[in-house]
Amino acid sequence: MLKRLTIENYALIDALHVEWDEHLNIITGETGAGKSILLGALGLLLGAKNETQATKDIERNCVVEGVFNIEGLGLEQLFEDNDLDYDSEIVVRRIITPAGKSRSFVGDLPVSLATLKELGSHLVDIHSQHQNLVLASEAFRISALDTLAGNGALLNEYAEHLATLTTLRGDYRTMQAAMQAARNDEEWLRFTVEELRAAKLKPNEQADTEAELHVVESADRIGESLTTLRNTLDDEELGVLVSLSRSERDLAALGGHYPEGRDLAERLRSVVAELKDISATAEHEAERIDADPEKLQKLTERLNMIYSLEMKHRAESYDDLLDKAAAFEARLATIDNSDAELKALEVRIAAAEQECADIAERLTAARRGVASMLESHIVTTLAMLGMEDARFVVEITPAESFTALGRDSVAYMFCSNATAKMAAVERIASGGELSRIMLAIKTILAEKRALPTVIFDEIDTGVSGRIADAMGEIIARLAASMQVVDITHLPQVASKQGTHFVVYKSDGRTNIRRLDRAERVDEIAKMLSGSEITDAARKQAKILLG
Repeated sequence: MLKRLTIENYALIDALHVEWDEHLNIITGETGAGKSILLGALGLLLGAKNETQATKDIERNCVVEGVFNIEGLGLEQLFEDNDLDYDSEIVVRRIITPAGKSRSFVGDLPVSLATLKELGSHLVDIHSQHQNLVLASEAFRISALDTLAGNGALLNEYAEHLATLTTLRGDYRTMQAAMQAARNDEEWLRFTVEELRAAKLKPNEQADTEAELHVVESADRIGESLTTLRNTLDDEELGVLVSLSRSERDLAALGGHYPEGRDLAERLRSVVAELKDISATAEHEAERIDADPEKLQKLTERLNMIYSLEMKHRAESYDDLLDKAAAFEARLATIDNSDAELKALEVRIAAAEQECADIAERLTAARRGVASMLESHIVTTLAMLGMEDARFVVEITPAESFTALGRDSVAYMFCSNATAKMAAVERIASGGELSRIMLAIKTILAEKRALPTVIFDEIDTGVSGRIADAMGEIIARLAASMQVVDITHLPQVASKQGTHFVVYKSDGRTNIRRLDRAERVDEIAKMLSGSEITDAARKQAKILLG
């Protein structure tokens, strides 16, 4: 329920503050007084985009603030999901800077415009004569049935399964496209994989082969160097090992007379041992390394093959070539396994389709279950509004495919008299008839929805006299159980029991004030007779006010 509304520096409004009644609030005023501006400001508070320059004074912010009682609306989860502090009474504020920047707050916490809009949808339902066009929307026609049937949980379950089905179908299309692209290159791909398999590439092979090739290419020089080393160490007469071994023995023999000699002998012994090991290694390497032309040719051919493959596949390195080979193998495996994978995905899609179909059937059954109730309510309401012969039928037929709301196509069929042929309501109904039908729909939906405030913006356009009075009665009865704000030009509607506000202009600024009993008489008399209020008009106004 909207308790208070404050507007500052918006369009033609300098500043105004309204305390709302918890039941029926009637708003009247001359054309151009600013009733639409009032609704525009409220729309900003509920998350509408700032489509125009909101600020009246370009030196100040535009501020719209509303105080709402949200107790019993079940909004605790919404507040938790958006990290907001829940309370039974909240303050919602929207600020538009002179530069057009927007900031929104719930309590003292900033929120995004999307969050504000989501919250606003649970607080106020604004219905204008232009909203009659929503009858042309199949989504609205279906959602009306879902509201009556209480299909919220079922729709959520359906949405989850439909999202799964949509994802699976997308995966299937992607896999099909990948398969087709791969199969276009299948012949080349198989040849490439076989070529790379035949190469039997191994990790680090290029670096190892290059190193080995360098050794074979320099085998003669390496052999000469190793032989020279071995001769220098092991020559029987002039070899280093012979001389060092002799010195080691001489120093060891002096150990009794020259203690330092023992230390030198030990050190020489270690050196001799290391040199013997070097000599043995040199001998082994000299025997192993051989200038083998056949081996040289094999190593060269192997490297040339690797270089050729790298160039052919534009590999930046040997590791990159191995990665490309693995990728080709994977692509070929995809082709070889694709039929099985597609069939497995088809099985999952069929299961998801069956899940959606089962829930869609339950939605259809629930909608059919309340269709007659909606038909009866609308026909009864239309009879009260002077359309005693009107007929209204809800047609539910299977849709061609799954939609966001199930698998139903819903049409509202209408005719205004007993002899006319029925047709879709959005095609055949006049503006006044649409207003009455929408009022009937709103009243039955309001009883089912936890929607505390409904605003009717000149929903009574196109009606007058007795019908206007009946429409006012329906609105007044609706307000007995919820908060209703009704903007009207009809005295029959404005005279219903409730709190009456008048919107007016003063010095070019839009204002609003609450009327007392005497002021209501004059306001309704003005609506009856025009700018000059007659005694007869006042008398008729008093009669209307009861």
